[in-house]
Amino acid sequence: MTETEMMLKGYGLTTAEFFYRLPDYRNVLQSFVWQDYDLAPDHPKLFEFVEFWQREIEGPLHSVCFTHRKLIAPGEWRNVTGELTLH
Repeated sequence: MTETEMMLKGYGLTTAEFFYRLPDYRNVLQSFVWQDYDLAPDHPKLFEFVEFWQREIEGPLHSVCFTHRKLIAPGEWRNVTGELTLH
């Protein structure tokens, strides 16, 4: 599915910032930024990535901050049936 098709089906851009601790230095916090097209309010791709992190990455998560923005809203898209060209 293309990005445009995903946006027309209700997907929006989800951006998450993960704060995690280094395995050897527990007092040091690092951050990682993740972006993908996801469906609000359930955010299945975001939670799938969190589960992957907890299962595969050694750095334990401290916190996750995220935002979601629909790039195409109902009032912003319309079907154009004709075109007028001026010289």
